[in-house]
Amino acid sequence: MNNISRFNSLDEVGGQDQASQRGHPISRQLGTRSLVLVGLMGAGKSTVGRRLAQTLKLPFRDADHEIEAAAGMTIPEIFAIHGEDHFRDGERRVIARLLQEGPIVLATGGGAFMNEETRRRIAEHGISLWLKADLDILMRRVRKRSTRPLLQNPDPEGTMRRLMELRHPVYATADITIDSHEAPHDRVVADAIKALAEWFAREKQGSAEP
Repeated sequence: MNNISRFNSLDEVGGQDQASQRGHPISRQLGTRSLVLVGLMGAGKSTVGRRLAQTLKLPFRDADHEIEAAAGMTIPEIFAIHGEDHFRDGERRVIARLLQEGPIVLATGGGAFMNEETRRRIAEHGISLWLKADLDILMRRVRKRSTRPLLQNPDPEGTMRRLMELRHPVYATADITIDSHEAPHDRVVADAIKALAEWFAREKQGSAEP
């Protein structure tokens, strides 16, 4: 199968095994819902998501990695060869497919939550967590990788500022907001667990009201 055909098959269900045991209280309350991490590049979605999945004994999926595996090329290559619109279409479809595999912990790309259809699917099949970080923290982290397509310009900090202005109001509609500060990732995971416990307590209280 060539690269374009593979990229166009992103909506096919992968059939990957789920965790056989979900012993953590948070995992048991999820049912078939997934935990979906959203936020800007550099917010720590993949690193925190992987550790959160380990804590909850749930499978971890990274939407960007899934797209690259299916397309047989890197995201910068997809941007360069096919353009951002083509990438966004594949991103939308791969997230829809991954949400069918729930419960999982899913890390999404920075622009994924901006798509209205994707936000609707996440609301239907998951709980969204916004990892929010300050500009200086984001820039410190993204400078460690030179492959961010949206930052390949003379003013990456200015680009990040504009992305924050555009995307933060949309990220703020997520179910839960977690401060992705300069602390050990385990601390951020602990904050996420606490916030999830509080979220489920509110959900239970709401369902009990007449």
